[in-house]
Amino acid sequence: MSASCTRLTKVHRASIAGIAAAGVAAITLSLVPSNGTTETEAAAQAAPVAWQADAGSTKTIPVHAHVTNQQSTIETQVEAAAKAAAKIQAEAKAKLAAAAKKAAAEATAKKRAAEQPTSRGAERKAGYANNLDGWIRQSLDIMKKNGIPGSYDGLHRNIMRESSGDPRAINNWDINAINGVPSKGLLQVIQPTFNAYHVKGTPHDLYHPIANIVAAANYAADRYGTIDNVNGAY
Repeated sequence: MSASCTRLTKVHRASIAGIAAAGVAAITLSLVPSNGTTETEAAAQAAPVAWQADAGSTKTIPVHAHVTNQQSTIETQVEAAAKAAAKIQAEAKAKLAAAAKKAAAEATAKKRAAEQPTSRGAERKAGYANNLDGWIRQSLDIMKKNGIPGSYDGLHRNIMRESSGDPRAINNWDINAINGVPSKGLLQVIQPTFNAYHVKGTPHDLYHPIANIVAAANYAADRYGTIDNVNGAY
């Protein structure tokens, strides 16, 4: 080629430079979004937020720290609720155990009371004293229920004359004793008379104060009309 063919003129070089500049500008414009934001700025906006600014300072706090704190709080609340439920359950069990223990103790006490032999004191009604006054008053109530006449004074007067108020008194020297059936008890009743005039509901024991008084009053009512009419041995 000739030198004129290989050498670029100034006009040619300017045209080439203009075309190159225009291409670069076109490429640059094609990379810029229509809203005017650069590709770098768009990428920054699309990235997930990894930090959250603290409104009171320039210090940043990781987002996952809030999640961890919330989870810890929930776990603490669940644990506290579980402890409270366990406490309530334990208290309920304790109350049931105490009630069962009390019921068992009461049942044992009732069983022991039922197994104990009936004493003379248990045979008497509540409210009657375990003395001559109480024996007479209880006997009068039994006599009244069975239609047997007699008064407190009539019973007391005859008892003091016959035994001086001793329910274990026994006469071993009179005719009855000689015949082998001594007079016994508060009103000095012999066994055959006691057997014949014993009042149902009282012990079949000649020495028992209530049984002795009621049987003697029953005999006196049959023979003398009432124990009040007896002023001596009968």
